[in-house]
Amino acid sequence: MAFDLVVPMRSHPLLTVAALAGFLAGSLARGESAPNTLSEAERDAGWKLLFDGRDASGFRGYRRDSLGAGWQVREGALVRAAAGAGDIVTRTRFGAFEVQLEYRIRPGGNSGLMFHVTEDAAQPWHTGPEVQILDNASAKETQKSGWLYGLYQPTFPAWVRKADQDAGRTTPEIIDATRPAGEWNHLFLRVSPGGCEVCVNGVAYERFKIGSKDWNERVANSKFASFQGFAKAGSGHLCLQDHGDEVAFRSIKVRELPTDGAKIPFADDVAAVQAVPAFPGATWEGWSPESADGTSVVPLRPLVVTHAGDGSGRRFVLDQSGMIHVFRPGSVEGKLFLDLRPGTSPWGKYNEEGLLGLAFHPRFAETGEFFITFSVKGERRVEHLCRYRVSKTDPDRADPSSEELVLAVDQPFWNHNGGSIAFGPDGHLYWGLGDGGSRDDPLGNGQKLDTLLGKILRIDVDRRDDGRAYAIPADNPFVGRPDARGEIFAFGFRNPWQIAFDRETGRLWAGDVGQDLLEEIDIVSKGGNYGWSLREGTQIFGNRPDAGAAPVDPVWEYDHQVGKSITGGFVYRGRQVPALVGSYLYGDFVSGRLWALELDAGTGRATNWEIPWSGLPIFGFGTDADGEAYVLTSSPTGQGVFRLAPAPPADASSEVPRGTRAARKAG
Repeated sequence: MAFDLVVPMRSHPLLTVAALAGFLAGSLARGESAPNTLSEAERDAGWKLLFDGRDASGFRGYRRDSLGAGWQVREGALVRAAAGAGDIVTRTRFGAFEVQLEYRIRPGGNSGLMFHVTEDAAQPWHTGPEVQILDNASAKETQKSGWLYGLYQPTFPAWVRKADQDAGRTTPEIIDATRPAGEWNHLFLRVSPGGCEVCVNGVAYERFKIGSKDWNERVANSKFASFQGFAKAGSGHLCLQDHGDEVAFRSIKVRELPTDGAKIPFADDVAAVQAVPAFPGATWEGWSPESADGTSVVPLRPLVVTHAGDGSGRRFVLDQSGMIHVFRPGSVEGKLFLDLRPGTSPWGKYNEEGLLGLAFHPRFAETGEFFITFSVKGERRVEHLCRYRVSKTDPDRADPSSEELVLAVDQPFWNHNGGSIAFGPDGHLYWGLGDGGSRDDPLGNGQKLDTLLGKILRIDVDRRDDGRAYAIPADNPFVGRPDARGEIFAFGFRNPWQIAFDRETGRLWAGDVGQDLLEEIDIVSKGGNYGWSLREGTQIFGNRPDAGAAPVDPVWEYDHQVGKSITGGFVYRGRQVPALVGSYLYGDFVSGRLWALELDAGTGRATNWEIPWSGLPIFGFGTDADGEAYVLTSSPTGQGVFRLAPAPPADASSEVPRGTRAARKAG
């Protein structure tokens, strides 16, 4: 029997017209994506539905032509409801793939998800490995939900144990992210020649590689050793197990993966835009690509390009090692504006520490003030927000002696520092802070209002409250609450990297780095809860109990076959690249991909454009006084700052690529 994967009508639950109108009006919360649907981002990334909440014809009984009577469709779920059900398999076979589903199991219940099942054995588990699905609290099993039955169980990676040790914490022996019986849990499984992974509620459980030495040794020492065909087929059916207990499944989605190293497509089309060197042949005072003694040089790692807003046309480049350089218009000589390397924790030791944020006072021409955030070198792990002033004798030099500590935030771990800062149209300073680090938000900081970690702060740097080098604006959302810090503007962030205001609309955008499954883009509203660590993107995360209003959904998200670490940018408002005007620029540090996201407030549709890029890691973005766009990457030669420009016209004899943004606008 032929089987077509179910694909619903084109819709985008992340960005419906109503939802878009809601955030444009300042709404704080929207519901999660409806079950059994695909978001536009999922569709763009190749996901398809195996079950749409109504039609279960994509499944049949193991070694049978139809479903057993005990399987029923109830309220949008495929339910093992009664005796006579039996194990069921997909009508389609899969080789390299990812599958995700939600399950809800009865107290004491037992089920499983098997893969690469071939139906040439008496039982599906004779050929297909099984991911356990259990009620961990009362099921009569020594193994737990999410474990690869008889072979692998989840453990924390060594780097987490080391981070916990450094922070004086004890790492739990076993990972358990499952929610109680009767609640929906999310299960993710990737199977590919390059490696396999299991995640439960967004938390990575185990990674393994079929056919590796470790895999073969584990199989040889298990009960599966007697089955010659176990995990040998390389492809096969997915199988949902009937273990005699009631269990419900919904939102069953699958994506077949390329095995040739090809990228997962994730764009409506390619924008007619190119990245060109911003400072060809640039020199950087205080840094050289070659050392005098022949030792290796720390590469430049620019994170920010910005301007002073003083009409000078200067561009300032922040380097994570602790330097800020200034470039005069038309010059490729980077003058060292400020050198903070002696007191800055080097990123070479802890990758996410260093000089992280730079913002000039909106009235810099009058005040001469600018602000930076950085990780302080020393035994105590802390991040500082400081005020500096420009030199009175040289506008291209800062006055190092003018440093004033505005706010210090202790960091329990080395990662998830955030650090991006920006002045809003209200004249206040906004600061994005990560959850404090490690993984899984072990301290629960994302949802705690009595800590500044996992938040975007809003402070007034032109006034001072008693005992502070700043003032808390009276209209901040949590002012006056004894259980909350008044500096908080919004919460529920994992690692905002980076934040920026749209200079035309005044909206605050943030790219928030995900953990194991999803990266997200948020439009940040006053008092909003953006989910972490109850949710990662639109998916549930972990098993902390939900509390309060539903989190605000991201306006866009993508999964880890597309990229694994978002770098947020800004809404382009320049003139040099008309095709990008009004689009949010963002990229990915790991996959080295670059995009422009366009949101249509009228239709609620999102359009995602890929921008040609070298594939190098994207560390940051920047803009100059004219609103032109810069994309930043690390470089051992100092040539890591690029400017976006229109792509050169196509040759007259060649056809303009159909659907490119320039062609559409021209048409």
